[in-house]
Amino acid sequence: MKVQRIDHIGIIVNDLPAAKAFFLELGLRELGEAEVEGEWVEQIIGLPDVKETVAMLEAPGGEAKIELVKFHSPLDENDVQHPLPNTLGLRHIAFAVENIEAIVAKLEKAGAEIFGEIQNYENVYKLCYIRGPEGIILELAEKIG
Repeated sequence: MKVQRIDHIGIIVNDLPAAKAFFLELGLRELGEAEVEGEWVEQIIGLPDVKETVAMLEAPGGEAKIELVKFHSPLDENDVQHPLPNTLGLRHIAFAVENIEAIVAKLEKAGAEIFGEIQNYENVYKLCYIRGPEGIILELAEKIG
């Protein structure tokens, strides 16, 4: 028995088109979108009357997948949260990138907000945090040299 890899990361969103556009702008590609409902999914996630739209996206090279899920029912009674990077729980997804400045500029033009500034970490990485739609936080890391 062993863990083989992380298969995907699921992100629950209200505005599926905006979240999908954010990740497509980052450079992921869409693998597909589907409507999901029925007893089988209700039994998996432990919620009644599930109806959702799921979009699966893949990072270049196929090493990581992001599953964006829009629940049509049941609805979450809370609004979208915009936690700080130090809020307890799963907080960000890190992507290795090339030309971090160009990616940040592209994402900012599309409405994302950078936390602070791009920083040089010991001449090994350029790093930054950026927030996209739905409060999604990404860490971007560009290896130097």
